[in-house]
Amino acid sequence: QLRLMESGGGLVPPGGSLRLSCVVSGHGLDHYAVGWIRQAPGKEREGVSCISSSGTTMYADSVKGRFIVSRDNAKNTVYLQMNSLKPEDAGVYTCALDTICNSVPGLYDYWGQGTQVTVSS
Repeated sequence: QLRLMESGGGLVPPGGSLRLSCVVSGHGLDHYAVGWIRQAPGKEREGVSCISSSGTTMYADSVKGRFIVSRDNAKNTVYLQMNSLKPEDAGVYTCALDTICNSVPGLYDYWGQGTQVTVSS
């Protein structure tokens, strides 16, 4: 019923930019916090960013100053603008929903399928 669909991933050289989208269907986005979580092979799952239902944002130290999360409730969409991408940013990026932003990624209630981000020269 409630579905999350990510898009916007791809291959980009170091220093490049990508804009990820997370479209929520089956339910309004207004009352949810939306987190972005990335997973790379052999690495621990990392919460990259989150935007609360009130619009407040948080970022992992590794992406502060480079990534921007935003939401458009009318479009049921959350965006993650990724700038100055580094090889260590590569991985599968997944959006996830809960009532609040979670410090532990596994606590989110709803998950998308993920979109692949590759940063390579």
